[in-house]
Amino acid sequence: MSMRKALQFMVLFFAFAAGTAFAADTIKVVYHFSEGLEQASRGLNNIKNHLAAEPGVKIVAVAYGPGINFLVEGAEDKNKNPYNINVEELAAKGVEFRVCNNTLTAFKIDKNKLLPQATIVPAGVAEIAKLQAKEGYAYLKP
Repeated sequence: MSMRKALQFMVLFFAFAAGTAFAADTIKVVYHFSEGLEQASRGLNNIKNHLAAEPGVKIVAVAYGPGINFLVEGAEDKNKNPYNINVEELAAKGVEFRVCNNTLTAFKIDKNKLLPQATIVPAGVAEIAKLQAKEGYAYLKP
């Protein structure tokens, strides 16, 4: 191998290694919502605090069962504060909100009643498992 080719190879190798290391340094977290509005209040505060401490963190909130209630239009906390404001603010910071289609079907909730920031996934539990097992997300349940 010529010296020039060896140098090109080394440059490409180190560029790839640096890119891989950077990608591996991005912290990814899935927040699990399944318990209703009280858990949603805690969890949204946890996410705000998490983003304040680590602005580059990648967060996905997955909701199923009673955990989807905060993502339905008109939902309010115990103090009558609407959840949509917090959801909008967090989505603007890159937080993704995913809702279980199985829950929508079981609870007979029209998908048009969800906040626009919510994305429907086939099954909440399967989504959480996929994020952990295949995409390297850490798991948190507030």
